[in-house]
Amino acid sequence: MSADALKYRGPLAALSTEDRRRLLDRSGQSDAQVASRTRDIIERVRRDGDRALLEMAREFDRATLTAVEVPRSRWEAALASLDPKVRHALERAARNISKAHAAQRPHATEVETEPGVVVGRRPDPLGRVGVYAPGGRAVYPSSVLMGVVPAKVAGVGEVIVCSPPGPDGLPAAGVLAAAALAGADRVFALGGAGAVAAMAYGTQSVPRVDRIVGPGNAYVAAAKLQVVDAVAIDAPAGPSEILVVADGSANPEAVAREMLAQAEHDPDACCVTLAVGSALAEAVASAVERAAARAQRREIVATALRERGAVLSVGSLDEAWPFVSDFAPEHLLIATAAPQEHLSLVRNCGTVFLGERASVAFGDYMTGANHVLPTAGLGHAYSGLSVLDFYRWTTYQRVDRDAAARLADDVGALADSEGLFAHAEAARAWRNP
Repeated sequence: MSADALKYRGPLAALSTEDRRRLLDRSGQSDAQVASRTRDIIERVRRDGDRALLEMAREFDRATLTAVEVPRSRWEAALASLDPKVRHALERAARNISKAHAAQRPHATEVETEPGVVVGRRPDPLGRVGVYAPGGRAVYPSSVLMGVVPAKVAGVGEVIVCSPPGPDGLPAAGVLAAAALAGADRVFALGGAGAVAAMAYGTQSVPRVDRIVGPGNAYVAAAKLQVVDAVAIDAPAGPSEILVVADGSANPEAVAREMLAQAEHDPDACCVTLAVGSALAEAVASAVERAAARAQRREIVATALRERGAVLSVGSLDEAWPFVSDFAPEHLLIATAAPQEHLSLVRNCGTVFLGERASVAFGDYMTGANHVLPTAGLGHAYSGLSVLDFYRWTTYQRVDRDAAARLADDVGALADSEGLFAHAEAARAWRNP
């Protein structure tokens, strides 16, 4: 690969204002045609229900279905026939995901704000959750685990999985096996915006859910944004991305491996390294080019690096952290001599990997952390998927007789000041219980 294999190369400080803006702005404005077609699909599902889903399976997936639900026997058979090595790895991943997310379970709280006045908050598991699992070019059984296992740990009443059917009318065998292993309750052979609409609004066969989680293509992402009037979603999601901060202790080859691991996901993936010193930056850039030339998914990698790849030098680590905060990456790898010392400087990102041995691949599959993460700079406002996403909170309060009498006049005064006179009367009625 040539020197122009990377979109940006050189000192961070030398980036033009426009180039810096392009690196930071990864929102990828929603394609108007995608948004319009998605709206049509959603309305079609709301109007025609299962009939629309069966028709769209023929149109979009070239699959002829007689029913949208996959019998449990088919996904249990997929698990039974799974390669033993893959099954062992999935079982290990599921155990770690369960352990990590069980430690995140929230607890009820109560506080007496003044004598006789108690305010409490109680976490209640959601009744039903939908997990979307991509199909086609991107089949990720690991993502099924990331959605189903935390939901089951949280105590969600029912967890359903939707994934596109192949020509045989079934989702990918790996997805079916993962659904069985993770403990899903129902599986549907549904893909794209139609699956999202079915989960959001319900059909004759597909039950309406309380929250939809999981990655998907542009139509899935657009559909999730368009159904938020009816259902909660995890977070808007886009192509994969990584930001590596490396000092002289880092191995350029290891940094290059991490960049390629994200670049192979998607031609629109964004892969950036900030290296302390021009010598390290050049070593990393050269290693990236060598690795890209021999990558199995060479065309995808080359496009991602050419359009959104960067290896930039900084004078010191202090120069790197403001850019990290502005960039808000999905994955941040801190490949420095003392990565733990820098953790407190990080606020805006999906997940942090401390040290080059903490490969993003380990987090994607096996550590137990969740790999469903905010992208496109949304780490400023969103967190990665966790067990907390599968609860809603019930707030309650108790007021005893004496406290009601003490509250009455002040509440009445505030209500009067806002012109809510019935509120004032309701409060003052307890002045002399």
